[in-house]
Amino acid sequence: MVEPGHLAVVHLTGRLVDAPDAGEVFETTDVDVALDEGVYHDHRHFRPFEFVVGEGTVIDGIDGTVLDMSSGETRTVVLEPEAAYGKRDPELVVTIPRSELEDGDDVTAEPDSLVRSETGDVGWIVDVEDETVTVDFNHELAGERVEFEIRLLEVRAPEPGTEDDDPAASDRAV
Repeated sequence: MVEPGHLAVVHLTGRLVDAPDAGEVFETTDVDVALDEGVYHDHRHFRPFEFVVGEGTVIDGIDGTVLDMSSGETRTVVLEPEAAYGKRDPELVVTIPRSELEDGDDVTAEPDSLVRSETGDVGWIVDVEDETVTVDFNHELAGERVEFEIRLLEVRAPEPGTEDDDPAASDRAV
């Protein structure tokens, strides 16, 4: 069984659950799925995904599902927004003066273009008016129910000598 701190090696395929795009693949690590579904791109490496379980580096629904799996098992789960990419937050949709974005650098604000905020957040332009630009900083799948097929290929326990294996480590201050 998988435990927090173990390294999980998985193949993932994510699909949209609700209409109008129900069943559409938005993510896969498996080249065969990418080819079958017509989402293969030459510039992308399709290979198993590795993560340390319980570290919070993947969405909660994947982390939690893997905890209940055994190596070699495949499981399909439907995740509500809270366990996937979060709820849509209207406060993450902001309107800014067009002059701030274009700033004379030969940059033209166009719908669906990606932009980066001063804090490093990435959003996309959803509306352009004469004087303003509206940018959405929500994850593109925020508010969506999604389905993941998770194939647990391998599980590795922490290597000896790591902090997770050191009984005294839990007594040390961080």
